[in-house]
Amino acid sequence: MSDAVNARIVSPLGQAAFDGFAKVREVGPLGMISLRAKADVPGLAEAIMAVVGTPVPAVRQIETAGERAAGWMSPDEYLLIMPYGETDAALVKIAAALKGQHHLAVTLSDARAVFRIEGARADQVLAKLSPVDFATMGATELRRTRAAQVAAAFWRDGDGFMLVCFRSVAGYVMGLLSHSAAPGSELD
Repeated sequence: MSDAVNARIVSPLGQAAFDGFAKVREVGPLGMISLRAKADVPGLAEAIMAVVGTPVPAVRQIETAGERAAGWMSPDEYLLIMPYGETDAALVKIAAALKGQHHLAVTLSDARAVFRIEGARADQVLAKLSPVDFATMGATELRRTRAAQVAAAFWRDGDGFMLVCFRSVAGYVMGLLSHSAAPGSELD
């Protein structure tokens, strides 16, 4: 591989990690596609199933199938997550399933940073940063909100959460998450 190709697959922060009362780590790189299409467009369900193996997610939900997922981002936007190297083939599948239908599919992989916050108190890390009632947040709920001053989306994942933000603010978000997870700053 050329240096340009190798540089392209490096995560924004080199998979930085922090261990506090919860563990924070940068995940990546992940393949991500923004699929814009109205929910009633013929072929949408087939496109999402072909690419990530899940049904179309309901409003504010995420559907997962192993390392793949489809998240509802807005009334006409879905975030498709897959292994990094599979986005080009996924775009071809989407185009075939939605041929002749009004839609837009674009790879976001290199424009986003992904973090995992894990541990028994992972929700406390995000509760300090986001206006979300974590006691009522469902197991498959996806939230688009803010982490301090940054636009972010997050959802439950096992014993923690996944958080997606713009790559340009990855360092800032890692600092926020690390500070929020610092030992001695638990909410109880």
